[in-house]
Amino acid sequence: MFLRNAWYVAAWDHEVAATPRAVRLLGEDVVLYRRTDGSVAALEDACPHRKLPLSMGRVKGDAIECGYHGLTFNGEGRCIRIPGEDRIPSTARVRAYPVAQRYGLLWLWMGAPEAADPALIYAVDHWGDPAWGVNQGDSMEIRCHYLYLTDNLLDPSHVAWVHPGSFGNAATEATPLQVTVADDRVAVWRWMHDVEAAPFYAPFLPFAGRVDRKQFYEVRLPCLALARAIFAPAGSGGEGRELPASTFRMDSYNFFTPVDEDTTRYFWFQLRNVAPHDEAVSRAFAASVRAAFEEDRVVLEAVHRGMGRKTAPTINLGIDAGPTRFRIALAKRIEAERAGA
Repeated sequence: MFLRNAWYVAAWDHEVAATPRAVRLLGEDVVLYRRTDGSVAALEDACPHRKLPLSMGRVKGDAIECGYHGLTFNGEGRCIRIPGEDRIPSTARVRAYPVAQRYGLLWLWMGAPEAADPALIYAVDHWGDPAWGVNQGDSMEIRCHYLYLTDNLLDPSHVAWVHPGSFGNAATEATPLQVTVADDRVAVWRWMHDVEAAPFYAPFLPFAGRVDRKQFYEVRLPCLALARAIFAPAGSGGEGRELPASTFRMDSYNFFTPVDEDTTRYFWFQLRNVAPHDEAVSRAFAASVRAAFEEDRVVLEAVHRGMGRKTAPTINLGIDAGPTRFRIALAKRIEAERAGA
């Protein structure tokens, strides 16, 4: 069901302080708290004595104390105090998860700790580039299986019907899709030539008139997505061409963290190559993105319910080639992990 040897987003960095914070990833309950040096500890959220969640306790210095009988654990998961006991048994410990902080997000490695390499965290192009603006990130909980979100982010065609007033318009209904497959990712993309700009982007384009538009949707194993929007003046766009300086680009980074089989936590932010220091533009983009993703939420939660209640087989269409290839690649990686390959 889940690929465990991977980095998953657990929270925004600003959400975790000295007060314990409970999160759930891949069906596992985890408590996060910040040590005195600012680093974050991530521990199994269950005291080994009577399984009270440690998130119901309190942080004391760099350790966390259970709120039931005072057992205290350091950031590595080892019990360092049992009130009234002279000896601490070796079994008095909880699992500790490797943590990394990057892009304002807290990442947890959910598999074998010795395999946790921060270099494997998704690399974000133009992060910290002063020529690119940032649309402040956000998150939401969606009551659906995470693979419905990966399906959605490998499906450029859905924007014509789910987001007609923002990302989509008539140009996104029927233009054929291209699929590119690599070992750890699948991309679905297309160029649409001499079309109207989609409503979401039109006010921010640095040129007037019709456009050549590229939709590029890529999802990497297990559930990390890049949606890249490119708008060039009509007649200047196309694969392999050098695009003019006025070309608008926006990269939307989307991170899906499975909570369990029925719920997913969705984190995102965008980078854009226009108005890099204009906070009003950043706020406008952030609000519009949130509204569009709320449209996705309604559809995906309904899909999850419908798939759970289905009484007849589903069908696949040509537009499902990307999502299907991704599911196959992920299933093979999960099977290899289980087999110890």
